[in-house]
Amino acid sequence: MNASVSKSAPGDWPALDWAGWSATAGTLHMWLQTVGKVRMALAPPVNHWWHVTLYVTSRGLTTSPIPCGGGTFEIAFDFIDHELRIEKSDGGRETIALRAMSVAAFYAALMAVLDGFGIDVHIWTMPCEVPDAVAFDRDNVNCSYDAAAAQRYWRALVQIDRVFKRFRGPFLGKVSPVHLFWGSFDLAVTRFSGRIAPPHPGVAPNFANWAMQEAYSHEVSSVGFWPGNGGYGCAAFYSYAYPEPEGFAAAELRTPGAFYDTQLKEFVLPYDDVRKSADPDSALMMFCEDTYIAAAAGAKWTARRSSGKIRFRRESAEAASERGRRTFPAHRGRGSKKPGAPAGLFRDRLARNITRYRTSAHNKCCAKPARSSAAFRCRPPA
Repeated sequence: MNASVSKSAPGDWPALDWAGWSATAGTLHMWLQTVGKVRMALAPPVNHWWHVTLYVTSRGLTTSPIPCGGGTFEIAFDFIDHELRIEKSDGGRETIALRAMSVAAFYAALMAVLDGFGIDVHIWTMPCEVPDAVAFDRDNVNCSYDAAAAQRYWRALVQIDRVFKRFRGPFLGKVSPVHLFWGSFDLAVTRFSGRIAPPHPGVAPNFANWAMQEAYSHEVSSVGFWPGNGGYGCAAFYSYAYPEPEGFAAAELRTPGAFYDTQLKEFVLPYDDVRKSADPDSALMMFCEDTYIAAAAGAKWTARRSSGKIRFRRESAEAASERGRRTFPAHRGRGSKKPGAPAGLFRDRLARNITRYRTSAHNKCCAKPARSSAAFRCRPPA
């Protein structure tokens, strides 16, 4: 089965002037964190914190349905009509206008709607992965909202999400959804080798080391997009491997404008280089493919690409069960001392850690680790 390949047209990729919209971005970042933490508090745990992220839609960003009692509810940002929609599976619906207002006012309005729906949720109000953070309910500084700028940001996400999904499709191994991590404010997709990684040593503001180790429990090659936050000074794509294999930094990429940043230990491609290219889709896809090949070849991953066609397999339940046992044998659970411990031990450990987070205000973690706080400005390699 073949799917038609979408293609962007000139003008589909909007300009993103970080200096011109950074105030709005700062406010929007905190709004996204507030909504994301609601999902984190109520959604069932998933490996690598995949249960806390947001997703690009045809109108903005969404949590996807969140379990609640015998039904679900969903929180969605609409950057066309500029409203936050809270909708329940029983038909309940409320909206909050997106306008210039403080983070504290946004937090209060959202909690009031959830309380009115009978949704009992308690979140840690400290922002994550942000230096000098101020609690949501006390943040009256971030209060900007430029509707046109917010819409341009979302329209850029629409283009990037579309290309990332094309890149994601042919991979036969474990691969993440294309999702937005509200902690570090980036849209990302991650491929996995299937091998366990060494414990990650890093830390980030208001993010526990055990939470970072869960995010990076297995070898990855990840590509993503930052709109200009974190000291970048401009919108840019990034790609990294953890653990970084020998020779990764020296890999020669075909992608014009891409370079390896020695402070971040990531390949970087300025967004404007993609936007202004003759074929933005192909330029971004080339960056994704080049950096993945550099990571996979350096770390000697097993090839996990399909031919680009989806094939349906007919087999009995017994054959499918046996294939599953061969593909996913029992492995040593993280935190277990016994070889061959069932993978359920890892899930139990994650569930216990999630419970620790939900019940202790001192356990500081969030959605995804920041990899470096080093300042970066869009620049060519030295």
